[in-house]
Amino acid sequence: MKKIAVFTSGGDAPGMNACIRAVVRSCIYYNVECVGIFKGYDGMINGSFITLDGKAVSNIIQKGGTILKSARSLEFRTPEGRKKAYEQIKKEGIEGIVAIGGNGTFTGAKLFYEEFGIPIIGAPGTIDNDLYGTDFTIGYDTAVNTALEAIDKIRDTADAHDRIFFIEVMGRDTGYIAVRSAIGGGAEMAIMPEKKVSIKDIVAKLSYNHEHTKSSHVIIVAEGEVEGNAIEIAKKVKKALPNLDSKVTTLGHIQRGGSPTASDRVLASRVGIGAVEGLLAGKTNVMAGIINRNLVFTDFETTITKKKPINKELINMIDILSGRSPFHE
Repeated sequence: MKKIAVFTSGGDAPGMNACIRAVVRSCIYYNVECVGIFKGYDGMINGSFITLDGKAVSNIIQKGGTILKSARSLEFRTPEGRKKAYEQIKKEGIEGIVAIGGNGTFTGAKLFYEEFGIPIIGAPGTIDNDLYGTDFTIGYDTAVNTALEAIDKIRDTADAHDRIFFIEVMGRDTGYIAVRSAIGGGAEMAIMPEKKVSIKDIVAKLSYNHEHTKSSHVIIVAEGEVEGNAIEIAKKVKKALPNLDSKVTTLGHIQRGGSPTASDRVLASRVGIGAVEGLLAGKTNVMAGIINRNLVFTDFETTITKKKPINKELINMIDILSGRSPFHE
């Protein structure tokens, strides 16, 4: 293999640039030409390629976002769009691809490989940490620390005014960010898809705590919670407890930005190198991930379809660390 392409797709995540850098530096190390594809699958369809050398990826390891940009491609979801992409890839002489992204990115990569046989290896780039086949995904650690910094500041205000703060964090289908930021931020509760918590439960705990232990509270809400987003949950609680002063903060896309943590830079570098070495070793249609500190490859089908559960111990920790509740009386 003499020419490998790399692209980023889907939601951006801190550490994507570190992964791009690792792919390029690995290609240089193994004497392979490296090409960057701008704007994900759209760029593949339109032939938006650029040669990447050592200088191109200098001084980017600490930067958030992605120098290759990202986009969601409706055209690539069609057979005609994928055929256009294949023709551009062949025209450019690309023999292997590193796809940095999440579930949607890998779904497209799997289809592309099955239809045209271009070797592809994925690198897990998503702050949600919801990909099976890796302990952590690129950007997750940074997103948690960004949320935690905001939670610490909000708690100061909550204490000063005896308020309840409902803080919404990202996590459309999973509560990975919610559970760790709740533990690290000393939250009284975390409401997320993996743990069923009713409005009645929330009201009971807030009433008990307000009467027996404390008057300020921080409650973390994952955006994918079945009871609704933080605003909706706060309204329902306010209706039941009209005398309690409550506020809502939605952290939103600030969790995606910023300089990646050391953990995310190291993870991104490991899977970036692993993806290139995997391609050179003949692997394809797999994601490079880290499990128990070891580099592993998991086929796209498993990565996409298999649910990655949150450790129940982490969920239980929130209840234990938040103090006694009415459920123990």
